[in-house]
Amino acid sequence: MLGFRILKRCRQVDGSLVARFRELPVANVSDSMSRMTAGGAALRPLHRGGVMAGPAITVKTRPGDNLMIHKALDLAAPGDVIVVDAGGDLTNSLIGELMISHAQTRGIAGIVLHGAVRDAAWIRENDMPIFAAGISHRGPYKDGPGEINVPISIEGMVIEPGDLVIGDDDGILCVPFDHADAIYEAARKKHEAEGKKMLAIREGKDDRRWIDATLARLGCAIEA
Repeated sequence: MLGFRILKRCRQVDGSLVARFRELPVANVSDSMSRMTAGGAALRPLHRGGVMAGPAITVKTRPGDNLMIHKALDLAAPGDVIVVDAGGDLTNSLIGELMISHAQTRGIAGIVLHGAVRDAAWIRENDMPIFAAGISHRGPYKDGPGEINVPISIEGMVIEPGDLVIGDDDGILCVPFDHADAIYEAARKKHEAEGKKMLAIREGKDDRRWIDATLARLGCAIEA
């Protein structure tokens, strides 16, 4: 029945590629995707610290209900990231200490929730990557409907099952399965270039002439 489906994930990014992406800042990957994709500024890291990377298990649920999130936790393999489209509603929290602890025992790499969590103090003291849109003490219902491993969208960012999902202090990003290798190479080069630029800045050798060149191209008048 549409709205009550649990599908199989047919593909997922390779573990070696996931490991390589973990070494890159999300900002460099975002730049390499033309800065056109983001999960929205509301999705913030709530855990103590650390990066997140892994293939997506997607969940679409109605606001206020976590039945399918529970099922996704049991279906997920070690290293997976649970990504939940809960409509951005913050009325009811959908996960907390108990569910996150269960996720930890299963080796899940992180949870992204376009909705609310609770037990925020406990989450802040732990390294399990949790990205969410807000906090509410009001708990969830467990009635459905919901779907697992279907395409979802969070603030315009489309996530398909098996896509790579990465996150750090700057937020989260989905890297599409079909383009992951090419995006990695572009992001790696971007990261290396920024490393060289940082060295030049520290040595006082950063070339700033591009600023005046850009202003001149734009027709900006600069008084002497």
